[in-house]
Amino acid sequence: MLSLELLFIPLLASLLLLFANEKAAKPLALVFSLVEAVFTVYAYQIFQQNGSEAFEFQMPWVNKPQINLHFGIDGISLLMVVLTNLLVPFIILSGFQRTTKRVATFYALLSFMHFALLGVFMALDGFVYYIFWELALIPIYFMAFNWGDENSTKVTLKFFIYTLAGSLLMLFGFIYLYMGTPNHSLDWSILSTQHTCSCNQTWLFWLFFIAFAIKIPIIPFHTWQPDTYQSAPTQGTMLLSGIMLKMGTYSLLRWLLPIFPAGMQEWQPIVITLSVIGIVYASIIAIMQRDLKKLFAYSSIAHVGLIAAGTFTLSLEGIQGALVQMLAHGINVVGLFFCADIILNRKGTLQLHQLGGIRLQSPWFAASFLIIVLAAIALPLTNGFVGEFMLLYSLFKYNVWLGAVAGTTIILGAVYMLKMYQEVMLGDQADQAEPMESLHWNEKVVLIGIVALIFILGVFPSIVTNLTQPAVNQLLKLI
Repeated sequence: MLSLELLFIPLLASLLLLFANEKAAKPLALVFSLVEAVFTVYAYQIFQQNGSEAFEFQMPWVNKPQINLHFGIDGISLLMVVLTNLLVPFIILSGFQRTTKRVATFYALLSFMHFALLGVFMALDGFVYYIFWELALIPIYFMAFNWGDENSTKVTLKFFIYTLAGSLLMLFGFIYLYMGTPNHSLDWSILSTQHTCSCNQTWLFWLFFIAFAIKIPIIPFHTWQPDTYQSAPTQGTMLLSGIMLKMGTYSLLRWLLPIFPAGMQEWQPIVITLSVIGIVYASIIAIMQRDLKKLFAYSSIAHVGLIAAGTFTLSLEGIQGALVQMLAHGINVVGLFFCADIILNRKGTLQLHQLGGIRLQSPWFAASFLIIVLAAIALPLTNGFVGEFMLLYSLFKYNVWLGAVAGTTIILGAVYMLKMYQEVMLGDQADQAEPMESLHWNEKVVLIGIVALIFILGVFPSIVTNLTQPAVNQLLKLI
């Protein structure tokens, strides 16, 4: 029943926030997110690390077609639940000193998206999973459309069309899979262990992979992402980059690899090659960017490309590295976009050539930003190092040349991130820049929390690997 309680809290929050006072909306949203975090800590403490599903709930929902409300948590999904419930309080807290129109509605949408994301990570029936996948799209669409910048109308429509097209492909895949299974079930435990479907796994692989590749995104399905990240309100961008794209990388492990092993083995080289190309392409484009948000967006594409490539090596190191890096990337990218939001609200611009000398006005902020930047380029003892090392190691084991090309992300990442930091933080203050106000209390709390997580997970990565290894071993057996 704990899985239902984890789902119920953000759903209840979203309903109450619709009727909340505008002044009470932010504190109320934060309180509910903290309650959810406490339940997550409790779930982590009592979780049995044996590779099986825990906290299961199952009951019939629809007879024809056969759909069961089936939820459960193993080590992989628990990691995603932890990531979600860890970042949402930071995301809510980051907006405490920001002026937002229709505050209650905004945080009701945020809480509903929180609910939908958790449903994706805990659903063990294909149709239920698909419902939550679609539900997660609705609140972020309205958040980006109504609270985004002046380009939000066109950009949000593009984002919606991309993701909806991928969702329809996945829906066709689930229907095809359902019709081809003798007992007409989309229960994950049946699909992943019995492999009784007489379907063409090549077609099914691509129907699901394209849907996941759009969400991640993987080149060439990425073109919606940079503009959406730039146009959306910062808290929406944090949700998209820190958590929502993990729906795609998580789904590779939960639905694609164990259910379509034949299709996966057939197309494994193509997918890894696409992912590696994406790493280099996105890194080169990031070097050329002059807008801080767009630079971080292309940096994110490079990082998740490495995660996808390591996942498809089908090795213990690759999948474990992907999981470690999914958690690290979520923390780091939220920190980067939060720092960009602080700069935008103080300086009124994110154009690199209009910034400079911030360290002279706010050394504490400059130091925090530097730590997050170093974590993003995988400096040892930060949370980005262990996962990136494991991913590159798995690629070298798979193919030395692909590993060498993917390894350029270390150099290219250092180039665009350190070059950006030099322009924004170092040097003399730009003449046209606004003065740098002191950080608010909530901004300090968020930055301290993110920096603390960077070092804790960098020094103690076994917190993640010990949690996920039994489930990963079980996954490799299924494959």
